[in-house]
Amino acid sequence: MNKLQRFYPHALAIFAFVLVSVIYFYPILQGKQILQSDIVQYTAMAKEQNDFRAENNTEPYWTNSAFGGMPTYQLGAKYPHNYIKKIDELIRFLPRPADYMFLYFFGFYILLLVLKVNPLKAFFGALAFGFSTYLIIILGVGHNAKAHAIAYMPLVIAGVLLVLQQRKYILGGLLTLFAAALEINANHPQMTYYLLIFLLIVLVYFVYKAIKYKEFKPLLYSFATFAIAGLFAVGTNATSLMATSEYAKESTRGKSQLTYNPDGTKNTNFGGMTYDYITEYSYGIVESFNLISPRIFGGSNNENLGTNSAMYEYVIAQNVPEDQAKEIVKGLPTYWGDQPIVAAPAYIGAVVFFLAVIALFCDKRKIKYVFLVGAIVTLLLSWGKNFSLLTDFFINFVPMYDKFRAVSSIQVILEICMPVLAIMGLQSFFKLEDKEKWTNLWKSASVSIGILALLFVFKGSFSFAGGSDRYLAESYGPEFIDALKLDRKTMFSADLLRSSFLILMAFGVLWFSIKNTISHKVAVIIVGIIMISDLFFIDKNYLNNSSFVSKQEVEQPIQETELDASILKDKSYYRVFEVSQNVMSDPRASYFHKSIGGYSAVKPKRMQDLFDYQIAKNNMEVVNMLNVKYLIQTNEKGEKIAIHNTQANGNAWFVKEVKFVNSADAEMKALDKLETKNVAIRNKTSEDAFNFNKLSLVKDEIYKTEDATIKLTSYEPNDLKYVSNNTNNGYAVFSEMYYKNGWNAYIDGKITYHERVDYALRGLRIPAGKHTIEFKFEPQVVKTGSMISLISFIGILLLLGGGIYYETKRKKV
Repeated sequence: MNKLQRFYPHALAIFAFVLVSVIYFYPILQGKQILQSDIVQYTAMAKEQNDFRAENNTEPYWTNSAFGGMPTYQLGAKYPHNYIKKIDELIRFLPRPADYMFLYFFGFYILLLVLKVNPLKAFFGALAFGFSTYLIIILGVGHNAKAHAIAYMPLVIAGVLLVLQQRKYILGGLLTLFAAALEINANHPQMTYYLLIFLLIVLVYFVYKAIKYKEFKPLLYSFATFAIAGLFAVGTNATSLMATSEYAKESTRGKSQLTYNPDGTKNTNFGGMTYDYITEYSYGIVESFNLISPRIFGGSNNENLGTNSAMYEYVIAQNVPEDQAKEIVKGLPTYWGDQPIVAAPAYIGAVVFFLAVIALFCDKRKIKYVFLVGAIVTLLLSWGKNFSLLTDFFINFVPMYDKFRAVSSIQVILEICMPVLAIMGLQSFFKLEDKEKWTNLWKSASVSIGILALLFVFKGSFSFAGGSDRYLAESYGPEFIDALKLDRKTMFSADLLRSSFLILMAFGVLWFSIKNTISHKVAVIIVGIIMISDLFFIDKNYLNNSSFVSKQEVEQPIQETELDASILKDKSYYRVFEVSQNVMSDPRASYFHKSIGGYSAVKPKRMQDLFDYQIAKNNMEVVNMLNVKYLIQTNEKGEKIAIHNTQANGNAWFVKEVKFVNSADAEMKALDKLETKNVAIRNKTSEDAFNFNKLSLVKDEIYKTEDATIKLTSYEPNDLKYVSNNTNNGYAVFSEMYYKNGWNAYIDGKITYHERVDYALRGLRIPAGKHTIEFKFEPQVVKTGSMISLISFIGILLLLGGGIYYETKRKKV
């Protein structure tokens, strides 16, 4: 009975988390879903894969609908024996996105319990974390993998603290194992990487502590526990990790072999991503204060100013009808910070900040400094190019840091640390004597309000000029910008006053508790309600009921046009090139056609190179060799039209000559004027240059092609069949992207060596006569990884069983 009573508050909290998650996203009860921009892009990119899976009940692991062809490893591929994913699906039992919000709450609640916070305060702390504006807005735009990974971070930290702080090696080890496995399964390496940075800070603290007190044995036990947990957590995700690692080398995150840029200048960046690209989304230093006052930098690029704004008055003064004026002010770029695009401010809450300051004054536990350092370090790193001294060090010397862009997103660690400190502060406050409460309460309020007051004093030193103002001024005139700036100034002042008022409210409640006017419990509830209400109403500005649409609209987010329907009448296998400025970031065509464009954070590097160095310069020979049969362009009237490219090379063709070059540079430059129908270029120094015919690496090869034919007879994304006929030995080029890790070529059922030609395509020597040629995508990494995953999961079950048996036996003794 006592055990049930102890569990009752936790059961109530979990039930409340479910309820809050569903209520916040209540349109899901009507069958509606959020139309997430990133998920629209994913849906387009993954359509061929998902259709194939539904029709054949198997995975292709390759799609030809984007970038001329790429693995589906980052497009939601499903792997055999991925049992940790099934556990994750059981945990995420609520409709999306309520499932992620529930995970936010649940994981953070467990972390606070591990930190010895009582259930009531842990409940409000979990809500404060889950309602952080950044965590809500990423659900709105569809950064599901990011939200997924963030949600499991607190659980991983909780497991690590159980081991290091409480020395519960079995319970902590199992929690760390499962949480880490679920974290890796979320498949957002960048978020997991940032978590590891914070865990390193945690580890440094406990190593220091062990050295100071000469407690080396517990530290060794902890290391052994983490080694076992890490091994099995990685093992059960082996397929995904191995496949991602394998593909990353061939993506834009991998190293470049080209020593010159598209404009002819010297290429000094061989690491994959440029410094500017990595630091494009750098958080402004002063902008950091929007963590405690949301719209001091204008909020977002699409802010609703309302009818009480200066902009509304300006528009009305231009004799614009009221209904049109209301529409105009609904979505204006009020953000004026350093980042290119901001969907919402990264607001953690004024009350959260105030309570975190209380923790620094009141809480006696040294662990608070771990979370403080975590918050400070990640804030400094989020500044990116605005604090180049630290950022450059990490990019140049910290392994893998240069593989990730949008450095401002490292603030997710701060968004964990600050609510933790806030609840530690709330709990420690009530443990003090009244005199100490008074002193620390005044100190905390003075610091918090003082920061906001300083910002208000220096208001006149800010320009309130946004990055897009110049373009807006050209279109709408300088008076338009003046009105916009006036609204930005109003937001600045109003939100500073708002945050100050909220802090004073929390201060007043705690003051009344010292006076014994209200009880400790009531004070916690009121402060909790103020803290959550603050975040709730800010969140609703950026993600609300209007964000939801019908299920059908989400499942079919891109509508077929007459142009698409016209092209689709052609039942042959070909590619489409939708010509636009953002072709390498636009997946629309991929939803209906085999496209050379698409959208991905990890585009195939060679396709990106072909676009940058050749296609962007209107090299139609390269477009032809990619079998682009239709080009979608915009005419003078702004209408989309389809141009039938009769010069497309087709699915495969025999060439008259194979020319060899000695470098990637020479290979790319050869494409500048290459007759792709007759000549193929082979780089004999590339990694895949091994050839069974060693003489071919010494001299060019000449072939007769007068009566040679080759035709595609069957198409599946992972299986292409051709029939060739030639009276002589020949060399065929296939308009398919070369990818050495999985594609196998067969001639008459016998596996045959094939190679990369023309920088990105497949080449194959075919003997004289009539032959059946088949290309199958058979990635060994999936087979090997799946076996490791199976063995690892069996090991996890044995560890779980052993742990339960040991704990049960120990308690009986």
